[in-house]
Amino acid sequence: MATQYGHGGYGQGYDTGDDEGRYGYGPRPGRRPRLPAALRAPFEGRTWRELGYVLLSLPISIALFTWTVTMVSLGAGLLVTFLGVPVLAAALAGSRGFGALERVRARALLGVDVPGPEPLRVTKPGALAWMGAVLKSGASWRSLLYSLVQFPWAIFTFTVSVILWTLSLTLLTYPLWFWVFPTYAGEGGLQLYGDEHHRIYLDNPFEITVTALVGLLFTLATPWLVRALTTVDGLLVRGLLGPSLLSERVVELESDRGVVVDTAAADLRRIERDLHDGAQARLVGLAMDLGLAKEKMREDPQAAARMVEDAHGEVKTALQELRDLARGIHPAVLTDRGLDAALSAVAARCTVPVRVEVDLPSRPAPAIEGIAYFTVCELLQNVAKHSGARSASVDVWHSEDRLMLQVTDDGVGGADASAGSGLAGLRGRLDAVDGILLVDSPAGGPTRVIAELPWRG
Repeated sequence: MATQYGHGGYGQGYDTGDDEGRYGYGPRPGRRPRLPAALRAPFEGRTWRELGYVLLSLPISIALFTWTVTMVSLGAGLLVTFLGVPVLAAALAGSRGFGALERVRARALLGVDVPGPEPLRVTKPGALAWMGAVLKSGASWRSLLYSLVQFPWAIFTFTVSVILWTLSLTLLTYPLWFWVFPTYAGEGGLQLYGDEHHRIYLDNPFEITVTALVGLLFTLATPWLVRALTTVDGLLVRGLLGPSLLSERVVELESDRGVVVDTAAADLRRIERDLHDGAQARLVGLAMDLGLAKEKMREDPQAAARMVEDAHGEVKTALQELRDLARGIHPAVLTDRGLDAALSAVAARCTVPVRVEVDLPSRPAPAIEGIAYFTVCELLQNVAKHSGARSASVDVWHSEDRLMLQVTDDGVGGADASAGSGLAGLRGRLDAVDGILLVDSPAGGPTRVIAELPWRG
């Protein structure tokens, strides 16, 4: 159903608390490097940090592997006695400690920032409880597995990286040192081929130049090959030394629960403030006016009638404020007729022309329906205040297991949800129900905001 309304707008990421409009712009793009990335790679600090990571991986992996194999073998052999349990616990605890050092190394040299795994859950004091917590911790066993897996990978990356860098730099600098062969080795140069009857040396200017060019190609390609190898190292650190998917989900849900609680508390404070400053104050004044009118009823009926008439106007104003407040809590039209009618009413009250189109096979769950309604309301309010748009549109549809909302306008653009604007708070509320908020708002417009909510019928 498509309906044209004379008002409307939609949210651009302009902070609703600022009538000037707060557009969140990202940092200005830096000056472009003069050399392309392929030519810059051998001279970048990142390249040499990655090489340093690879060179350090071999001795560290030897220490990790030795510790793990020794302690696990000793602990497994002593399991027939009680001594095997503390030895295995010590092996796992040591692996967790090495894992912490590896996360620091990956952060410093690879720029891979991996949070620590979930802490040990020690329910009771004492050594036995601590050993039980270490043995039951999945993070401890993943750290031990990292010690075993990283050792052969470190040997491979160390060998490949050293060979590639040695070969590339040797060939690249060949014009500088090829004279060593005829002077000290009695040979014409670097031997390319040789047998009992024939030998080929790289000794003339053309061959020396080609050798240096081949070395240049290897020098340019080697940083990218080493970077590919260290990418696997980063994946190992993330997958085995970071938090598990389950623990990350628990942390996310705890954070979302905090957002929901804070939002609910803020809404309650807003309702209390609106009641205290609005309808309640009017009703108190109305009671006083009616009391005065009652006293003047016998002495001056005409003055009392005027006071009653004024009080009647105050009653109408108070009722309108209560209706507006109730609409802000949960509008009756949303409960009775659903999103189509409710969003149409919101669009009709806006100051920018808005097209509303809702295409849903059925009504979503009341909680999701309410979140969708207030999301669109806030976006429309922001556009009406800050976008400078001449027209806007609201589209709502169902896609697989998601409820999709899209609000667009032809305003000035420049909205950025990451700049601490009103969209940032809206994104946090959607995150609390596994929702997503996407903003596309180039400078000069147009702006498009897409919100996704889980579909619950």
